[in-house]
Amino acid sequence: MKLSRATLLIAITASTTNAWTTHNHGPSRTRTFPLKSSTLEAPTATSASTSDSDSSAPSKRILTRFDRLKKSYKGLRNDVASDDLPFSYQDFEAAVAETSYSFERNAIVKGVCIEYDNGGCIVDIGAKASAFLPESEAALIQPMGTEIDDLVDLDKEMEFQIISEEDENGQLIVSLRRIQYREAWDAILEMQEKDEVMEAEVVSVNRGGAICLVQGLRAFLPGSHLAGQLATDDLIGQKLPLKFLEVNQENNKLVVSNRKAVVEAQMQDLSRGDLVTGIVRALKPYGAFVEVGGMSGLLHISQISYDRIDDLEKVLQPGMQVKCMIIDHDKVNGRIALSTKSLEPNPGDMLKNPQMVFEMAEESAAKYHAKMEEERKAREEAARDIVLGLGDSLDGLGDDLNGEEDSSSSSSDPLADVSDSLDSLLS
Repeated sequence: MKLSRATLLIAITASTTNAWTTHNHGPSRTRTFPLKSSTLEAPTATSASTSDSDSSAPSKRILTRFDRLKKSYKGLRNDVASDDLPFSYQDFEAAVAETSYSFERNAIVKGVCIEYDNGGCIVDIGAKASAFLPESEAALIQPMGTEIDDLVDLDKEMEFQIISEEDENGQLIVSLRRIQYREAWDAILEMQEKDEVMEAEVVSVNRGGAICLVQGLRAFLPGSHLAGQLATDDLIGQKLPLKFLEVNQENNKLVVSNRKAVVEAQMQDLSRGDLVTGIVRALKPYGAFVEVGGMSGLLHISQISYDRIDDLEKVLQPGMQVKCMIIDHDKVNGRIALSTKSLEPNPGDMLKNPQMVFEMAEESAAKYHAKMEEERKAREEAARDIVLGLGDSLDGLGDDLNGEEDSSSSSSDPLADVSDSLDSLLS
């Protein structure tokens, strides 16, 4: 068949173009794109079966911390022969699962500290997992600079209080401090009931007074209840005798007094007639208040001198040191009554030269005691004479009464004379 000239020309041109393209660019590539259909195709049987199996599959178990560590462990594994054991790992796991633990919050359990770890201590209390004792709960009293090994001993059985619920690993948090806190309050309530004097250390001071540790609990010591001291930094570290002023366990409030403890201790050693030294603290129209060893004593204006005092400030001034004699005391309230009049060598010496009176106080006090002793003996002698005189009077009265009784007994028998007359006639 003969082709036309035009047809041949077109065929040659197409062949030349394909050859040039293959030589320079490699074989041509055509991309085919699938047609998008607007209709939804039904899921295949394979996808439907997969979704059904996913829904029916059980939920994945949450791994514990031990399981995660076990899974990621790459070290040497020792195979343990379990053929000779009377139980298997499955039996042991089932026994652990069936065991019930009743470690409730706030319960008191016994345990042993086995290891210091992570700022605390691992405690074996017999639970599924070891309990943890934080350092903050290791003791009620924790001095500065102490660590967990200074507060808790290993391999020693103690009582712990559970203060948390189990975490995801079954671990509990326990405390020693809360048990010691309750024991401290029990001891404080017992001391308050007995009204005992205790010693406590001052740990800090503030504007109102000082803070003391009583059985490990913080107690407030007002500055007005310090005996002869001020609430300064020099007080920190000192141990002071104290007595309770207020104890309120519900509000966790403790108030103590140093002055009350000192006064009661001194009052036991004081008696009437003792010579004491004090400082004048205040002047009143009726007398002066003198501080004697933390106690406040009243020096009444009538007990200053035998002479009349018109102006007390001319005799005594605040801050003046004086010597006085105790003439009365109230041990319950810690009050004492004082006198300088009994120390005057001559009446009116306190107005003329009080310093001389204080210098001769011991000698004057000895003379006063001797005088009082003589007066006491004189009173006892007079009382004895009175008693003896009354005894003689009673003896005379007894003799008179005995004579009257004899005469009355003889006259009390009216037939005595008649019997005598009959006897004389018959004879």
